[in-house]
Amino acid sequence: MRAGWLGLALAAAVMIAAPALAAVRVVAATTDMAALVAAVGGEHVAVETIVPAATDPEAFEPRPGDIDKVRHANLLVRVGLGYDFWLDTLLAQVGDKRLMRGGEGYVDASVGIPLLEIRGQSVVNEGGHAHGVANPHYWLDPGNAIIVTAGIVEALARVAPAERDAFVTNRERFLAELEVRRKRWDESLAPFAGVKLIAYHNSWPYFARRFRLDIVDFVEPKPGVAPSPAHLAHLIAEGRKAGVRAIVHEPYEPEDASRLLAQKLGIPFVRLATSVGSVPHTEDYFALLELNVTTLARALGARPQ
Repeated sequence: MRAGWLGLALAAAVMIAAPALAAVRVVAATTDMAALVAAVGGEHVAVETIVPAATDPEAFEPRPGDIDKVRHANLLVRVGLGYDFWLDTLLAQVGDKRLMRGGEGYVDASVGIPLLEIRGQSVVNEGGHAHGVANPHYWLDPGNAIIVTAGIVEALARVAPAERDAFVTNRERFLAELEVRRKRWDESLAPFAGVKLIAYHNSWPYFARRFRLDIVDFVEPKPGVAPSPAHLAHLIAEGRKAGVRAIVHEPYEPEDASRLLAQKLGIPFVRLATSVGSVPHTEDYFALLELNVTTLARALGARPQ
């Protein structure tokens, strides 16, 4: 992977940018939102992330230092859809109306996304994982980055109107690069359209829809619940019957059950990255998708056709 302008922007904005030099202080719930903010904001933003990379945001508990991050923010960007439900409590503790729903500094990045698995209007906690409204892993479809970055441009322009042209230009560059990469990603996974997979957790419906993959079952019987021997036996039987080609696994979940299942079925165990920074070589949004596409294509290509 070549290091593009986005990697430099993210490194500058997230890792070394000094808030005193930035037009806008942004707090993002996750590294994925931080990466997209950095792509649009460039040198005009300093981005901090609440949830560390390789941490499950659905089971995350805020730390005392996170309150200070939010307190000093001009803009807050969340995933929404119940994925970062804990952020509501954090915002209430800070008490800054600018950063609450309806405030000029509040961004729910899920607005406008064509949602999958719509469930309802409330958040339900199951097995330590919060679920509500719809499946929240929409950033794993690169097409949705078009929608998210449009919202980020408008939000940044609200709090730094003098820099609107720079934000628009940065987004245009990002989208031009995204279009080139999307074509390559589509070509890489096109031979595997319709391939059946089992995933540990329900993280992949948007990725699967984009690349025409079929997630037929999950290692978890319920979100946050470890599989029983009976459930694993069921997956082995159904996996053989369906011709499942790989087990897809998230980087922060326990691996034993997924590895056992892959061994029993004689198929690859494939660790994919759910977020920027969750595994090595996923330092920005493009690198995240690049790694997932190339890793999965190689794993599936190793199987007989």
